[in-house]
Amino acid sequence: MEVYFLGSGNAFCPDGRLHSLVLIDNKMLVDAPPTIIPQLKRANISPSEINTMLITHWHGDHIFGFPFFILERKYISDRDASNILNVHLHKGGSERLENISELAFPKTLTIDMSSRVKFCEEGSGQVAGCPEWQYERFEVEHVPETEPHGYQLQHNSGLTILHCGDSGPCREIEDRASGADVVIIEVGVPDGVPTEMHYKPSSISELANKNPGTTFLATHLFTAANEKIPNLPGNVIQVTDGDKFTLNGDGSVGKMA
Repeated sequence: MEVYFLGSGNAFCPDGRLHSLVLIDNKMLVDAPPTIIPQLKRANISPSEINTMLITHWHGDHIFGFPFFILERKYISDRDASNILNVHLHKGGSERLENISELAFPKTLTIDMSSRVKFCEEGSGQVAGCPEWQYERFEVEHVPETEPHGYQLQHNSGLTILHCGDSGPCREIEDRASGADVVIIEVGVPDGVPTEMHYKPSSISELANKNPGTTFLATHLFTAANEKIPNLPGNVIQVTDGDKFTLNGDGSVGKMA
């Protein structure tokens, strides 16, 4: 299994980082940030190759690329709509994405959206388009109006990945981290910023120290690409754009050259 970070920055795209975006097993994207098309191009990945998208919440740095993604598939890489895009999101989310698409490109995308996109609003089950994966969506701690969620993904091999979306410390993440092989987690703001809606260096350190057998892949970072947050535990890896990791059935994680 492979986890490919096409972007690792927070909403402000610090130097050397585009918006946080991860590709799992070469066909499952988490979210659709505004920079999604150049991110895929930089990685030599066609949007038509993507089978599945998991939406975590409604902040613009996570979903405003959706209309551009669908536009590209419609007019360039998948003109005959041969590859349906399966979009997992919570109940009512399909209407939001359709409204965003209509606002961006009126009478262009929504007119035949149903022939190109399948919206999956169930809270758990088999990942559509990726039958070797099961998922469970869970609530996290972020701006309530964005309806924030994370995803617990389990592969047929038994490997478990937790993608936390954007979140501050919360019971769901705390309880699930110990049972995960890999946790993809944001560290979006430095210590001292008065918010509990993002993990910070101190809170990710506390979580990682409580779960020494779990690997934490830190993304959505506030630092520049050439800058490291000091003194994080050894099981926290600060990713950069373009980083690829192999995840093995025994839970071990290796970085690809």
